[in-house]
Amino acid sequence: MSHLQIERAGDVVTCRMSNPPNHTLVAPEVAELAEFVAGTGDDVRVVVFTGAAEGVFIAHYEVGELADASEAGEEVLADGDAPSLHAMHRLLLAIEAAPWVSVAALNGNAAGGGFEFALACDFRLTSDGPWAFGLPETSVGIIPGAGGTQRMTRLIGEARAKDLILHAQLFDPATAFELGLVHRVYGQEAFAAEVAAFAEGLAARAPLALRAARRAIREGADEPLEAGLAIEQREFERTMASEDAAGAMRAWLNGETWTWTGR
Repeated sequence: MSHLQIERAGDVVTCRMSNPPNHTLVAPEVAELAEFVAGTGDDVRVVVFTGAAEGVFIAHYEVGELADASEAGEEVLADGDAPSLHAMHRLLLAIEAAPWVSVAALNGNAAGGGFEFALACDFRLTSDGPWAFGLPETSVGIIPGAGGTQRMTRLIGEARAKDLILHAQLFDPATAFELGLVHRVYGQEAFAAEVAAFAEGLAARAPLALRAARRAIREGADEPLEAGLAIEQREFERTMASEDAAGAMRAWLNGETWTWTGR
């Protein structure tokens, strides 16, 4: 793959994204990411996405590519056909549905499509560097097109999302943390080590329980309470029927430790 650098350490895979010199996201890179996500199965427990270049996670989606499409008058729909989701939407939905936990390690700037990519990951970690995050698309006459209007609103609420998106606001790591858009802000020098420890800590937890909890949260988020409880009950029963649950609970009662089998 020309845009991705893949490394594995135990149960953690790191995917470094690269598109020099500006490190914007382009269609061929989206295709490579989709191939990587589809080919990474449940033998992996955590996938960390980060930028290969210092100070850039994903700068933004390539504006030139979007401008070409706009000038050519390309349409998403044709002849009244039902709408279909474009490749970026399909990629981010695949990350959300993957059997592993996804971590966006924001090692630098991430705006527009770059920040939308991060919003689709289970966790967002960053450092206290001079980075800029946000969804500034309205400043060039468009709106976020890779889920930003939907995922940001679900994370921080309609009022705050409208303020940030309609004003095309960019914000620093501290503000992102205050808004609830990133989970951790580390010191720059310790960032790589902290990300590794965070990923390894997740990978050491019960894999079936992590998958079940992620499914219950994702599927139940927009459901009425009773429907959400039914989803939770289904996933709870799945974990209860596992070898790991039976072994881990009995080991806990006996003051012993249990090694996760993923069964």
